[in-house]
Amino acid sequence: MEFKDYYEILGVARDASADDIRRAYRKLARKYHPDVSTEADAEARMREINEAHTVLSDAEKRAAYDQLGAGYAQGSGFNPPPGWERGFEFRGGQAGPGGAQGDFSDFFSAFFGGMGGSGMGGHPRSAGGGFRTRGEDRHTVIEIDLDDALQGAQREIGLRAMQTDAHGQPSMQQRTLSVRIPAGVHEGQRIRLAGQGDPGLGGGPAGDLYLEIKFRPHARYRVEGRDLTMTVPIAPWEAALGADIEVPTPGGRVEVKVPEGTVSGRRLRLRGRGIPGKPAGDLYLELQVVVPPADTPQARALYEQMARDLKFDPRARL
Repeated sequence: MEFKDYYEILGVARDASADDIRRAYRKLARKYHPDVSTEADAEARMREINEAHTVLSDAEKRAAYDQLGAGYAQGSGFNPPPGWERGFEFRGGQAGPGGAQGDFSDFFSAFFGGMGGSGMGGHPRSAGGGFRTRGEDRHTVIEIDLDDALQGAQREIGLRAMQTDAHGQPSMQQRTLSVRIPAGVHEGQRIRLAGQGDPGLGGGPAGDLYLEIKFRPHARYRVEGRDLTMTVPIAPWEAALGADIEVPTPGGRVEVKVPEGTVSGRRLRLRGRGIPGKPAGDLYLELQVVVPPADTPQARALYEQMARDLKFDPRARL
């Protein structure tokens, strides 16, 4: 994916003020608007200019964009830092900085497009000449341990949000919230914290904060929906002859039968032993045959005897 340098597109410095960005946009729009421009690439350039202005003219989008990697050159290969959006609050009820996707680049679509919106749930009404409306909802992505989803937990989470002061100047604010993680929450699920969004106007109720769940990598399990997968090593004789083995699961250790003639990659399913829910997920055991090393004279002699007696050709079908 190509990184888009929106500052370069508008021809402004990275520390440009909101007025500088507005002036640069208007100047370029007068030059490249397809209705008036004689430039051959006017339409494509105008799309780029609109995209850059959409991001840099909004304090939240600009702050998120600056986090993505100010050092990348335009057109270079781009991979965002893992979890760049986590803990960063955006307006709107879905992930990301918000805004319409429109006819924007893949870069914008991947990180800014179709994600969020105004989130306004207000119902303006007059009350003695006043104006009352609900505050905007906010959204952020939080990262939790899989164990929190399996057992439930109470966690303190730190959040960052771009706020505008009474003089219209944006600044990054941080806050900490105590959040109950319910057992059975799955990746991508949203937890709603009522009244933790933007304050209302004219005495209107505050908006809500939505926490989208992501899991940190787990040392033992891989997650897909509510299902878990675990790699289980077995010995060659357990694979060939079959065996009863003991394996750890989220609910405790259980005994599992390895079928005779098992090969690496075979999967055993333990129903209902994944992430809790209605229905609960399953736990899949991916069996992996581990060959003991021939690192002693005795082990080497055993392998040599097997080679002579079994006359096994693993490539016979090639």
